Amino acid sequence: MIVAGQSQSAYFLEEATNVSETHTLSVLVDNEPGVLARVIGLFSGRGYNIESLTVSEVEHEKHLSRITVVTTGTPQVILQIMHQLARLVPVHRVVNLTRMGEAIERELALVKVIGKGEHRVEALRLAQAFSARTVDATLESFVFEMTGTPADIDRFINLMTECGRVEVARTGLAALSRGAEIM
Repeated sequence: MIVAGQSQSAYFLEEATNVSETHTLSVLVDNEPGVLARVIGLFSGRGYNIESLTVSEVEHEKHLSRITVVTTGTPQVILQIMHQLARLVPVHRVVNLTRMGEAIERELALVKVIGKGEHRVEALRLAQAFSARTVDATLESFVFEMTGTPADIDRFINLMTECGRVEVARTGLAALSRGAEIM
């Protein structure tokens, strides 16, 4: 934080811009073979990590798909990724949802829990507290479906460890900007 009347050295400012941040990028692309491979190739070829990736056709008539990518890097790296994505031929638009403000972010998770007795009761109680749905139940196991923010899903998964969590499947992040701004 810079306070009026205090001077900061240029070294301090340079150091602050080298901090790695997590960003959610939304990329509107033509829905055609090889587009996803080209986008992923851009990340892998330059050593950028993809933390989450979600792809789906969003406009069937126009054959457009939306790719939502969560990645981490310094502000300069994120800007470089956006510029490189925008140069790919099938890409129509690249938006940094993180820079636009608080985006609406949701993810779906399936969590399998195996347990008996108190562990079963506790798993059901936690699922109810997190508004998770029971989508499969046997005498020895449950599969819960939960939709929410990645942080809420992380908390749910971690708590289910004590109840006998054995398996997890996650969809990846789906995100939209708030308000009237559109892609």
